[in-house]
Amino acid sequence: MTSSRICFPMSGCSRVNTFGGQIMAWMVNVATIAASRLSQAHPTLRAIDMFTFRGPSQVGDRLLLKAIVNNAFRNSMEVGVRAEAYHEEGPNRHINSAFMTFEVLDDGGKPRTLPRIRPEPLEGQRRFQEATARKKIRLDRKYIISRTQGEVPLSVPWDPTNQVYLSFNNVSALKMLAARSSWRLSCEKDQVQLYTLEQKSMLSFKIECEVDVPAHRAFDLLAELSNRPSWDSHYKKCELIQLVDNDDFIYRVVTPSVRHGAMGSPTAANQAKGILQDFILLASKRKPCGSGDPYVIALRSVSLPTHPPTEGYNRGEVLCAGFTILETKDNKSLISYFNQASPEVLPYISTDIAGLSSSFYHTFCSCSQYLTRNRL
Repeated sequence: MTSSRICFPMSGCSRVNTFGGQIMAWMVNVATIAASRLSQAHPTLRAIDMFTFRGPSQVGDRLLLKAIVNNAFRNSMEVGVRAEAYHEEGPNRHINSAFMTFEVLDDGGKPRTLPRIRPEPLEGQRRFQEATARKKIRLDRKYIISRTQGEVPLSVPWDPTNQVYLSFNNVSALKMLAARSSWRLSCEKDQVQLYTLEQKSMLSFKIECEVDVPAHRAFDLLAELSNRPSWDSHYKKCELIQLVDNDDFIYRVVTPSVRHGAMGSPTAANQAKGILQDFILLASKRKPCGSGDPYVIALRSVSLPTHPPTEGYNRGEVLCAGFTILETKDNKSLISYFNQASPEVLPYISTDIAGLSSSFYHTFCSCSQYLTRNRL
């Protein structure tokens, strides 16, 4: 999409330079037109990133505004805009650029699914990949970098005299998270779905798929957290450190650390140093209370005086996570994994949410294979 403008004196400051706000408004207009042509609807501007003023524009300049859809995600699209100025026969000067995110809302005010685009070779493919990377950067910046650490610990002190209350809260928090109605499908691969839920400054995600295993058997297998390293590559080690009762357990989980490297994966140097992350988790399992209720395996961080943070490990925290297992027809199970992502957890999944990888799919495929192998 290309548009031309003339900078008249009323658009200028002291009749010399064009108002920056006026140029921004023109750029938004041309980006909106480009987004509407892809969606065949009226788009809504949600965010503007990397708006860069590279140089001034004078009254009397002609402006050439160019907009192109760099990438269309499931519910949003990124439009790149470039503004060039020229005067009479002079060369074009690149004066402004920006990346704008648009959504198209349905009658209920929810984002519609957008058509995917097929990028052109070379330059189009470069813009496509860079837009995907910027989506991840925005996600990390919003939920990891901008979040102040240490204000309120996510873990709660484990108190044996209050274990009934702590276990109840663990299970009820997961049930409340699962009951939210505003989950948004982020991506899907071979019937494995990844959903996201944004609440204030918290991002939660849900991974869901159906497996050909009875619900009660899937519950027994997934509740045995010590076996999770056999199918989940994010779990390097999982040891039971305290048996609370028949339905509640405290585990120490060791995972690779991503916080000291680039957002999304540990650096080679950190891997070589063996930098790891550990969690102290209360696991509470509950069977259905009635027909139609799911099996529940809830996880949250607790602190134990006997297991303080140790040298060589970054102590992570989980606010709310776990599985719900619902019996479906033909003796199958709908497995849903939830996580109210903390800064220690989100880097593992943000690449999947942005569309840079599909590790969530491979992890759940491994989980499905583990359940199928042990279904009897």
